[in-house]
Amino acid sequence: MNYYALKHIHMGFAVLSGAFFLVRGLWMLSGSARLQQRWVRIAPHVIDTLLLASAVGLALWSSQYPFQAPWLSAKVVALVAYIVLGTIALKRGRTPQVRAAAFVAALACFGYIAAVAVTRNPLVIG
Repeated sequence: MNYYALKHIHMGFAVLSGAFFLVRGLWMLSGSARLQQRWVRIAPHVIDTLLLASAVGLALWSSQYPFQAPWLSAKVVALVAYIVLGTIALKRGRTPQVRAAAFVAALACFGYIAAVAVTRNPLVIG
């Protein structure tokens, strides 16, 4: 496997992760019981583990590491915010309004992470 193949695998898992988060968030907003299905609770962990593994592989392959490359640092910080907001949106939010606000904020973080990945600029200015 070469760098570009790994990069495309990483991008594929990123799309899967974001799309599945969007679907789960919409199910949360509608009160769907689908969120309680076993596969729905397990699949995000599998997808996100593979996404993280491919990210580590890319960092090692390219010798670009968080806290050395500003754009990767920004992605890591935004990833932590995305995870925290995602757990509030899907599990820990006490009210539907808190969950909805956390869901929108998590989607914004995901968009920021994707924009930084494309531009390699933490300020996301083309």
